[in-house]
Order: sequence, then C-alpha cells, then structure tokens
Amino acid sequence: MATARASWGRTVAAHAVLIAYTVIALFPVFVIVINSFKSRKAIFADPLALPLPGNFDLVGYQTVLKQGDFFLYFQNSLVVTCASLFCVLLFGAMAAFALSEYRFRGNSLMGLYLALGIMIPIRLGTVAILEIMVASGLVNTLTALILVYTAQGLPLSIFILSEFMKSVSNDLKNAGRIDGLSEYAIFFRLVLPLVRPAMATVAVFTMIPIWNDLWFPLILAPAEHTKTVTLGAQVFIGQFVTNWNAVLASLSLAIVPVLVLYLVFSRQLIRGITAGAVK
Repeated sequence: MATARASWGRTVAAHAVLIAYTVIALFPVFVIVINSFKSRKAIFADPLALPLPGNFDLVGYQTVLKQGDFFLYFQNSLVVTCASLFCVLLFGAMAAFALSEYRFRGNSLMGLYLALGIMIPIRLGTVAILEIMVASGLVNTLTALILVYTAQGLPLSIFILSEFMKSVSNDLKNAGRIDGLSEYAIFFRLVLPLVRPAMATVAVFTMIPIWNDLWFPLILAPAEHTKTVTLGAQVFIGQFVTNWNAVLASLSLAIVPVLVLYLVFSRQLIRGITAGAVK
C-alpha cells in the first residue's frame, strides 16, 4: 500500500510539473494569437482578454496581406526550411549510416568531432561565415541560408540517427547483400524505412530553429526579395510607431507551418523520443 501511494504521488508530481511547463511554454503563443484578432486599443486595454464581438478586429491580418509581401516572405521561409531539412536528413542519414555500419581508423574521433557541433553554437562563427558568403557572392540569396542551416542541423541529425541505425539488424543488411543489393539500395530500401521515427524527430527539432531564426536572415539575406517570415515581421516595427496588429498577425500566421508539421509527425516524433529514451 505504501509503495502504491508513493508511486501515485510521484505520478501526480510529474504530471503537475509537465502541466506547469506546458502552460508556461504555451502562454506567449496564446497571448500572440488572441491579440492578433483584436484592435490596437483593445490590445493595450486588456492584453489577456479573449477576442469577443466588442473588441474583435481583423485589421492586423488585412494589413499583413495588403501592405507587406507576406506571401513572398512565407515562400522564402518555406523554400529555405524544406531545402535545409532535405539536406540535413539526407546527408545526416548517409553520414550516420557510414559511422554506424563501417569500422575504419578514426571512426570514434569522427563521431566525436561531429558531436562537437552540437555543443558549439554556429553563431560564434557569424563573422567568418559572412566573409565566406561575401567571397562566394552568396549574400542576399536563399542558398546562403540553406548552406548555413544545413551545417547547423547536421551534427544533431548524425548523432541521433547513428544511434538508431546501430540497432538495425545486421542479418537484414547481410541478407540484402547476399541478394545482390548495393550499399545505396540497402541504405534507401532497408535502413531508412526502419528509422522513420528518428527521421521525424530530427525533422521537427531541425525545422523549428530554422523557421524561427532571425539572426542569419538579418545578417546574410536582408534584401527585400530574400526576407523570411520572421524578418518580414520587422517591416511593421518602426522607430517611433509599431503596428502591433500586423506584427502579431504575421507571427500568428508563422506559427501555422510548425503546428502542421507537429500534427503530421506527432506519432513518429513520440515514437522516436521514447525509443531514444529506452536506448
């Protein structure tokens, strides 16, 4: 009985902590979304009030769709995010397969070297990155952002995927080799389908920092035709007057792709996280 009560108490405490963390994490998003549907006067009068018929106003969304090139900014963010995700997942999975499958001199050192990228923030090399992009003529191009985000996401991708690929049965891969499959066929047809939960986990953890990033778009691609959603929201922030309706509306629209990605990959994400916890 005492053991059951202690277990029940730990469960309640764990759920209380998780619920508190969820409320704290979602509160800013809640405030942004509800205020995007209110007039400027209502935002400052009571920022926590729900958008009711008395204060409901779509002026923020109308301003975003009419004044700003939101669809261009959204398209740029979508192109950069999708291209970066594709490169991170493809090259990260291939590197993880090589590290987990083949034993060669320096294998452990190579894995450690790649893992260092998780601990060292890429922003520390902003000046050097900017110099390279200027010398390459890639400033104010989406290619510059794709290259930087790919380099930023590869260490975590390789670290997660290599651990999952080590658990793939060697008998399955050897059977494929006996049947005449090439290493590329084994990788794409046998290994990748078995690590889909890990791929979904990497995709979510990689997409969110890329989509929400303001630093590198501001440094590498500040031109009007290469602005991303987060940088485009700065259009409505002036030195003396800020159009908070438009800012909150643009940020609310920017939340949608991340939410859709999570809903699509939520099951795979949970499976990947729980499988990593078991490992």
